[in-house]
Amino acid sequence: MKRLGSDPHANGAQSVACNGCPDIWELADGDFAIIGIDITAAASPILPPTAGCGPDERIVRLPRNLLVNAKRDIPDRV
Repeated sequence: MKRLGSDPHANGAQSVACNGCPDIWELADGDFAIIGIDITAAASPILPPTAGCGPDERIVRLPRNLLVNAKRDIPDRV
């Protein structure tokens, strides 16, 4: 696995209870894993009709800065 963007604890940054942080990882097969706050219950009812969240899926919230900082590491092509 490879982290996309910088370490969320870089430069002494802390998360709630220092128990982990939102993060983005590229997996060995090229897919991505997202660690974020589970907002499935709140977000599912307001999804547009063309979107859905299956029983084995979760909707997670990522801080904007996390995705923006990871942009440089996200490939431009499949």
